[in-house]
Amino acid sequence: MRPAEHSLSSYRFRRGASALIVSMPHVGTFVPWSVGRRLTECAVQRPDTDWHLPRLYDFLPALDATVIAAHYSRYVIDLNRPPDDANLYPGRDTPKLCPLDTFDARALYRGAAPGEAEIERRLALVWRPYHRRLEREIARVRGEHGVALLWDAHSIVSRVPRLFEGRLPDFNLGTAGGASCDAGLAQALFAALSAKSEFSAVLNGRFTGGYITRHFGRPEEGVHAVQMEMAEALYMEERSPYTFREDLAERVRPILRSQLELALDWAGTLGRRGGQPGQAFAR
Repeated sequence: MRPAEHSLSSYRFRRGASALIVSMPHVGTFVPWSVGRRLTECAVQRPDTDWHLPRLYDFLPALDATVIAAHYSRYVIDLNRPPDDANLYPGRDTPKLCPLDTFDARALYRGAAPGEAEIERRLALVWRPYHRRLEREIARVRGEHGVALLWDAHSIVSRVPRLFEGRLPDFNLGTAGGASCDAGLAQALFAALSAKSEFSAVLNGRFTGGYITRHFGRPEEGVHAVQMEMAEALYMEERSPYTFREDLAERVRPILRSQLELALDWAGTLGRRGGQPGQAFAR
């Protein structure tokens, strides 16, 4: 990789003053020439991008959230995978740290796949800066509020036979099987989603949380991480050119905002209790 190609920051960043941090690791579309020249035509349209999430979550400044959003495409390196490329879902076919194919199993590289030295360069230039920023912001927010809420925002096409059977539920909350977030908060978030009868929701279903949720979520230390995986059909056209649908988004956006407001209310209640989680929480 040419150094000049990587003058671009690994991420876009907004510093907020609330207890909420929102991570968007798969919204990036930038692919440097040294990588792009070796990719196949199917990679040009970036089909596995989490399209339009910053637009869908356009209310985040009103919540004074800290936001970290990827610049680089996940085809360069996947920010939500462990640096050793361990499979987060053993027994399932899952994308790699530096993906070799698309979700529908089309090859990304025309020639040789990236070797160990190249993967290490991508880790150093893209993956580690993003994660260092997350770590610093979590420490800052926890220091200021006594608790940090990490919301890892994702979306995916609603049908990917390689990854899951049938149609994905509309809203998929993941808390690493309960390990990354206080149980009371997780249940409150899920109950609020379940009350929306026109949409489907699941807690710790097919997507229980990727590396970011699992690694940073430490509820015993005051860091509560939740992954939200949404079906893209809720707010956009799932086929190229991946058009954003404001008529659909206006039904979904208030639900997402309500989820994050609920989490912030919970964090405020936790602070008033002196940092001790309650048995239940209702907004």
